[in-house]
Amino acid sequence: MALPATQIRRGMVIVFEGRPCRIIDFRHHTPGNLRAMVQTKMKDIQSGSSFEHRFRADDSIEKASMETHELQFLYKSGDGYHFMNTENYDQLEMDEETLGDAAPWMAENMVIIAEFYDGRPIGIDLPQYVVQEIVDTAPVMKTATKTASTKPATLANGVTVNVPEFLATGERVRVNPTTGEYMDRAKD
Repeated sequence: MALPATQIRRGMVIVFEGRPCRIIDFRHHTPGNLRAMVQTKMKDIQSGSSFEHRFRADDSIEKASMETHELQFLYKSGDGYHFMNTENYDQLEMDEETLGDAAPWMAENMVIIAEFYDGRPIGIDLPQYVVQEIVDTAPVMKTATKTASTKPATLANGVTVNVPEFLATGERVRVNPTTGEYMDRAKD
């Protein structure tokens, strides 16, 4: 669907030079008596590279037709991560490159939202938090309080996060998988 470049908005996904690109930022600019333009900063969804491009106001852009599906993580084998579409029960495999920083956070039966372009997954949204067990951290300090400093802790998935000093090995914590930040103790 062709739209004028003046309709560009932040977060929109367009097809630029045959590749899906997400608009990170844009600025509509009209310099004096010259023609209007739209300066954009885009991110190529498939390669992950960011770049800038200037569209003339009368240029037309093509909005990418994106689909979203709810997927359930089943298992990992080798470099492949296997998922099941919860709507039609189709199974598909994604590699670590497609998952990006989300790969270490995949846990059995986790439900994610995946974006598809031309029938292929190109990005995923993780849940707001994941619950993980601390498998290695420094011993608990007797003087540790809630407002005390933090210490590194290795979680069951191999990711290291900073946690308060009052937490011990074996405790379960909630972590934001997008930022990798400790949220609180898991309430079982």
